Amino acid sequence: MTETPEARLKRMRMRSWRRGIREMDMILGPYSDTETAKLTDAELQVYDLILEENDHDLYQWVSGAAPTPIEYLDLMSKISAHARANNAKHL
Repeated sequence: MTETPEARLKRMRMRSWRRGIREMDMILGPYSDTETAKLTDAELQVYDLILEENDHDLYQWVSGAAPTPIEYLDLMSKISAHARANNAKHL
């Protein structure tokens, strides 16, 4: 069964807000609320893969404490910039 575009975005938003650590809820949740509908299909595929990653790794990548894997670099840069622009206090 194929997921509709609306169901896909809804699922991604839910997974963005329901992470393992609160910091990633506050980074990915607002990003998904305002930006996922603007992403291309290819970017959505990458975002879906990002949502499968460990929160501690994600936090290291988005905060710049560890290098981001090349396959995620473009989108993680956008996520990090979005978090900084929206005053994420934990970055």
